[in-house]
Amino acid sequence: MTRMYSFPADLCLESPRLQLRPMVPEDAEAWFAIMADPQVMRYWNHGPWQALAEAQAALAEDRNACAAGQMLKLGIYRRDNGELIGMTQLFNLDPTSRRGEIGYCLASTAQGRGFMDEALTCFIDYLAHGLHLRRLEAEIDPRNHGSARTLERQGFVLEGLLRQRWCVAGELSDSGLYGLLLDQAPLEG
Repeated sequence: MTRMYSFPADLCLESPRLQLRPMVPEDAEAWFAIMADPQVMRYWNHGPWQALAEAQAALAEDRNACAAGQMLKLGIYRRDNGELIGMTQLFNLDPTSRRGEIGYCLASTAQGRGFMDEALTCFIDYLAHGLHLRRLEAEIDPRNHGSARTLERQGFVLEGLLRQRWCVAGELSDSGLYGLLLDQAPLEG
């Protein structure tokens, strides 16, 4: 498979209260706790995890995909106590068009305190200025009003709706498609 980007293995982004960096195997229990929480997973395209092995396998897969330059997933850690409280990710990369899709989640205990806005501001700045991306996309369940507000605060615009896109545990859900044009020079070519 073609290498798309080169992500530093020791990448660490910092904001006033947070540190964004690759997760490590020792994060498996904390990562499992987040992804097993039905409140966190309510609007995802799969149900909550059921076993710690799912977190361990996902962390290994993410490390391999990052090393191959296919995606970038960073854990969100509190700077005051080192606690893993969520993640941000970049995937579905298209280097020719300089675009990619982002995803994110936050532990239910950390929600409502501005952590995700702070993390995304830092992450998007890196994607714009470190990777020189031109466009970001995000897909969310339109019923997730908190996530929609988060994207809109970052400058994302709702560009479309895919009806009944996902079926999770027998429940159909739509997908709201958001886009953000980053302040970059036009494509060359």
